[in-house]
Amino acid sequence: MTDLRVAVITGANRGIGKEILKSLASDGFVVIGTSRSQDGLGHINETINDIGAKGCGLEYDVNDKDSLPSLNSTIKDKFGPVSVLINNAGITKDNLLIRMNENEWNDVLDTNLNSIFRLSKEFVKDMMKLRYGRIINIGSVVGLTGNAGQTNYSATKSGILGFTKSLAKEVGSRNITVNSVSPGFIDTDMTNQLKDDQKNALIQSIPLGRMGTATELAKTVSFLASEEASYITGENINVNGGLYM
Repeated sequence: MTDLRVAVITGANRGIGKEILKSLASDGFVVIGTSRSQDGLGHINETINDIGAKGCGLEYDVNDKDSLPSLNSTIKDKFGPVSVLINNAGITKDNLLIRMNENEWNDVLDTNLNSIFRLSKEFVKDMMKLRYGRIINIGSVVGLTGNAGQTNYSATKSGILGFTKSLAKEVGSRNITVNSVSPGFIDTDMTNQLKDDQKNALIQSIPLGRMGTATELAKTVSFLASEEASYITGENINVNGGLYM
């Protein structure tokens, strides 16, 4: 294990990604947050400055496979090799299957699943040299339960589970763990857009009777990135208040 622990968090400008960045920074990691927009980049750097963390934000679109080696080189030149990768970036383009077009299907698969293939392949090379690493993929409860209007999104989150288990078997001998975390309904900007009656209906289906917080999810990710979780790999942890048991 390297003395300097460097963590990359994709989609770190808001919501869950932002809280994961803050949690890992509090654990002593150098944190690199990515965003595909300059505005998002500003939010990441502001967060890093506010908490006094070491690291920076970098502009990167997870669909841009050509600039990925350059991203990795920039990080290594500034901070050293990446030992923790949090694949968090994702999008939704909901529609009933009968109305879903090819772009709505392909865009979600490319951002949510193909990007995990690309980023993991790029950064796991250095982890294998280090003989140490943590890859943590952010899934979703709908990857386990399905959800009407989200065949594209649910397919990507189900795919993450198989990817996680398969890669865990490939790299375990190099002291690299690969796990996923599947949140249920988390109180973020996205869920805040729901109407009160929609929120109440959702909460009634959750045994704990409330939405989760981004901090609760982030702490689970921090645990999987820690030494305390060194014997856990190929697993999925549900953080959903009992919504799916």
